[in-house]
Amino acid sequence: MTGRLEGKVAVVTGAGAGMGKAIVERFVREGAMVVAADISGKQNEVAASAGACCVPFQLDVSKSAEVKAMLDLAVSRFGGLHVLCNNAGIQGGMAPTGDYDDEVFDRVMAVNARGVYLGMRHAIPIMLAGGGGSIVNTASMAAVVAFPQMVGYCASKGAVRMMTKTTAVEYADKGIRVNCFCPGSIDTNMVAGMPKEYIDAVIAANPVKRIGHPREIADLALFLASDESSFITGTEILIDGGYTAL
Repeated sequence: MTGRLEGKVAVVTGAGAGMGKAIVERFVREGAMVVAADISGKQNEVAASAGACCVPFQLDVSKSAEVKAMLDLAVSRFGGLHVLCNNAGIQGGMAPTGDYDDEVFDRVMAVNARGVYLGMRHAIPIMLAGGGGSIVNTASMAAVVAFPQMVGYCASKGAVRMMTKTTAVEYADKGIRVNCFCPGSIDTNMVAGMPKEYIDAVIAANPVKRIGHPREIADLALFLASDESSFITGTEILIDGGYTAL
């Protein structure tokens, strides 16, 4: 039995750790050829561990030329582009809106929102030429409900949610599907860097009383990337242990 992404070429940003690393590993196990991209340098170790079917690429996703070069690498190395996971993101500082730092806000929007836009902007012409593809964007439950002191993060993830819907509608009849998933608190370095009392409060309010695991995110990303979700486009899927159901 072949893998669920057998013969597919995928690009995953934010691949150096956490959810992105788990997505790369899952895609490779399911037969995909993957470009593992990150700003940190850790993508090199992830790609080396994955084997010859995975190559690393270092970039800042807010830079248009670097995003285009990343996608061009997928085509030149593996012959096409079928899946793009715009996963790179940062949390930014925590402060009430009236005290929030302007430069932090701009950087969070640049990485989380502009980075997703640029990924789609440069991937879509390639996918159109190749007959279609699947774009999977990482949003957040912060795109659906408010989190105090996180105005930059909430704004950026709300933008991801609506860019996903807009782009999906534009290309639905051209073979390109665009969806996003909205994680709750996941066991990653980003969450580990937040105040413990903040995360404890989120867990206490979560019906399943725990945070999620990167492998659970990878399972969902795989479904959205694969042909199993062929009739799903323009939607956001919450993967938050029921937090937003309350």
